[in-house]
Amino acid sequence: MAVHGSSDVLIDELYETTHQLRRFVESRLRTGGASIARLRALRMLARAEKPLRMRDLSEMTGVAARTTTTIVDSLERDGLVERVRHPHDRRAFLLRLTDKGTMRHREAEELDRLALAEATAGLGADDRTRLRTLLARIRDATS
Repeated sequence: MAVHGSSDVLIDELYETTHQLRRFVESRLRTGGASIARLRALRMLARAEKPLRMRDLSEMTGVAARTTTTIVDSLERDGLVERVRHPHDRRAFLLRLTDKGTMRHREAEELDRLALAEATAGLGADDRTRLRTLLARIRDATS
């Protein structure tokens, strides 16, 4: 049952569902030493065609610069990310995955995939299509 935090029970249930889904995925990722925040950073670095500036990573993940720095510091401490000098700006650093980071990224992606598959296993193809359509309508109305 959703906590009534708005004037619309549907919105309360939507919020509660996404919050519960996040906790569910987070608990599965934690078994592999990951988190949603760390996975998002690893994902963006893995998809990038070249090393990223901290600011770019922050923008891509939609996370505040200070939070991004904290996440990157922990990833660097764990040997998953390294800072390298910017080739044209000696004051700046770029971020890239290490080999260990690439391996951990793949492992975390698999944990994420399995968790999401488990969470949505009760939805058939028609259910998924209908839900995506309804969510798109909400996004369109609020864009």
